Amino acid sequence: MPPPAPAPVSEASALIERAHTAWLAYRSFSQSQVDAIVGAMAAAATANAERLAALAVEETTYGKVADKTRKNRFASEKVYAAIRSMPTVGFLRQDRERGIVELGTPVGVVAAVLPCTNPTSTAIYKILIALKAGNAIVLSPHPAAMRCICDTVSLMRQAALAQGAPDGLIGCFSTPTREGTNELMTHPRTRVILATGGMGIVRAAYSSGKPAFGVGPGNVPAFIDVSADLPQAVEHVLFGKSFDWGTICSSEQSIVAEARLREPILAELQRKGAYLLTPDETARLGALLIQGENFTVNPACVGQSPQKLAALAGFESKVGPDVRVLAAELDGMGKQHPLSAEKLSPVLALFFLPDREAALKRCSDLLHFGGLGHTCVIHATDEAIIREYGARMPAFRVVVNTPSPLGSIGATTNLFPAMTLGCGAVGGNITSDNIGPQHLMNIKRIAWPASEKRASEEGPSAPGDAPLRQAIEKALAERGIVAQPAFTPPPVAPKPTAVAFVCEADVRDAIKKNQKIPIGPRTLITPAARDLGNERDMFTPT
Repeated sequence: MPPPAPAPVSEASALIERAHTAWLAYRSFSQSQVDAIVGAMAAAATANAERLAALAVEETTYGKVADKTRKNRFASEKVYAAIRSMPTVGFLRQDRERGIVELGTPVGVVAAVLPCTNPTSTAIYKILIALKAGNAIVLSPHPAAMRCICDTVSLMRQAALAQGAPDGLIGCFSTPTREGTNELMTHPRTRVILATGGMGIVRAAYSSGKPAFGVGPGNVPAFIDVSADLPQAVEHVLFGKSFDWGTICSSEQSIVAEARLREPILAELQRKGAYLLTPDETARLGALLIQGENFTVNPACVGQSPQKLAALAGFESKVGPDVRVLAAELDGMGKQHPLSAEKLSPVLALFFLPDREAALKRCSDLLHFGGLGHTCVIHATDEAIIREYGARMPAFRVVVNTPSPLGSIGATTNLFPAMTLGCGAVGGNITSDNIGPQHLMNIKRIAWPASEKRASEEGPSAPGDAPLRQAIEKALAERGIVAQPAFTPPPVAPKPTAVAFVCEADVRDAIKKNQKIPIGPRTLITPAARDLGNERDMFTPT
């Protein structure tokens, strides 16, 4: 008789079996039933966004409550808005001309591994996209963020149950361990893995034998071209680097520019709240922040303020309360220069190269050093250099003239809103996409012979559509689903569109044009922009 399984392994198996049983019932839910559950969970997360952010900061000590609140709301509002009307279960679409009907098929149980840097926002996001695709989900929290993640899971579970979701559809470890997480990823009933965390957990996910969506590191270079609006570019970099104290993996890690921009960039950095490190302070901070042969970030430094980092490195008297970022000018990159790696904190490397070609090569080298496939940034107004930079960089998100963490996740750009950003084959990932429900479902296709006469000319109710309708109804009946009209969301009254981000340069430009700036509750406004805008009455609430 084999010995009993360890407790963490037993818990993982029990949660997966329970989730699978719940999913067997959930897979027969109609699109409108699924959408009601997802909508209720998103509303519950939005209502608790600030409370969950405070819990995360209290438990992990990482980041800022205000910024974690924005990330929670990004997941519960922006991600939800993107997926709300997406067809995912049962009949999706038909192409009469080509004779193809598509049906959405959920994969089953999703295993979700969560980080400590963005714990509550990632939990909200992964639960929403998994259930939207018709799946069950079991979450393994990071041990350093267990309480805030479990609280998030609990409130979303209760919202789902209130809308009729089967009990057990959303599971969460009470005692996260490596053994339990390995069992979660390798269990026979696990169908796909969403892994967010260090490279160790990502490699384990890809080695599990299951389809997996993992995320590699993001050593994001921000190239400032000579054609850039320099004050705006520096402000965007500082905003992105200091957002939640650098805990988003797509935060800027370095500024790269031509040497002729060195003095104006340094002056602008200091004017906007960066502290320029001396060579001695650079060495001390580098030795503190980046540790070991694997160049891992010291957990005591992750997501800490510049003031806390300066205190840990022994030069706190130099860093005042208004400092937003610590900036270190480096004369090289690689393991001899620890601060040229990903830092997960408000620490910025500075590189000034002889010419544009050398600067572009440095950006590419930085990505090869620790961010292949992830994200890079360019600040420029020259369309040709923007396109050249985008074509040359080994990154799948090239963000233009906006803070990198917000642009890469789709907060200030039209990229698909997501908290998991694929790095493609070059980064060892299965996809280069921003991950959504479309990645957690399969599509079944019913295809007629190409020689068969099409009914596209006859309209949706023509006799030629009967075989298509019968095939759809039969396929749905096999899954226990009664065919229903396609779910159509209620019309939404048009509202003025609020801008996502406002800096001082935006306000001054609006003053010149005598135009108001529309803002909403989630608009990010820098302090200087807020002061100037309020003084000149330049903001219009939407």
